Amino acid sequence: MKVHQLQALVAVADTGSIRAAARLLDLSHAAVTKSMRELEADAQLPLLMRTARGIDFTETGRMLLGHARLIVGQIERANTELGELRGEVAGRLSIAVTPWIMLTFLTQAVQNFRERMPGVQLEIFEGLTAVALPRLREGSLDFAVGPVSPTMSLQEFDCTPLLTYEMSVIARRDHPCANATSLHQLLDQDWVVNYAQANYGAFMQELFWQHGAQIDRSRLHCAHSTSLLFEMVRHGGMLTHCPSVMMATESMQGWATALPLQERFERSQLGVITRRNAVLGTAAQCFKECLLTEIKRRARSAVAADRALFDVLMMLF
Repeated sequence: MKVHQLQALVAVADTGSIRAAARLLDLSHAAVTKSMRELEADAQLPLLMRTARGIDFTETGRMLLGHARLIVGQIERANTELGELRGEVAGRLSIAVTPWIMLTFLTQAVQNFRERMPGVQLEIFEGLTAVALPRLREGSLDFAVGPVSPTMSLQEFDCTPLLTYEMSVIARRDHPCANATSLHQLLDQDWVVNYAQANYGAFMQELFWQHGAQIDRSRLHCAHSTSLLFEMVRHGGMLTHCPSVMMATESMQGWATALPLQERFERSQLGVITRRNAVLGTAAQCFKECLLTEIKRRARSAVAADRALFDVLMMLF
């Protein structure tokens, strides 16, 4: 297998067609078609199939795509590192950041990073667990800043702890259950939540099972974006379980409330998550430093909004 063949495979997956992949790679349609045929010949198995919706991947194709993303991503990172050694501060940094970090520390961290590395293009994904970990696993992210789960595979990921934080059950202020004092009063309500399917058991244990509460799974609706999740809370009358620090953000002030439940939840941990044994490049290390510097600055601040943040946050570095 050759690198240009794997690059073609990734481009077809990202664009959905050979023609669009050719445009992305600045190659001819014939060149991309040839690469795919050569790759199938090497694999001795079909990788693509045509459907009514266009091109789709066979099971073999999806398996190979996962390896291709890792290889192509690592080559791109190697080229970036070589460019930095030549004094060329350029390239791209892809990260995922959990929503409450986006709403608190991210903006200033990005500004500081841009001052230090203006030639690097940033690609930032909303880092909900169910979205971030698959991207990290396939190699399309340099790192993620997100919750560190005890069930997270240590064979796949390395984690550097940053903060611990409290969790709360959240509703809109005029919700009929806004004054509920026990989870057992909420089991007939609809919830909007976010979890990776592999972590379903751990999620249920943390929120319900440890408190002796059982809820019908049909009451749990998964949202894979923060805006969608809180839209369902604010206008759909659903409940959610999220970091208490969200209540200190401007986007939730005035309409949301944390329920005064007697049940308490274990503090969660947030960290920088990378693929196992991955080495952060210069740009990734720089961004991490900018984020840590901003967290430290806000932790030392006497501003009321910052003090409210660190009433529910604890630094681990």
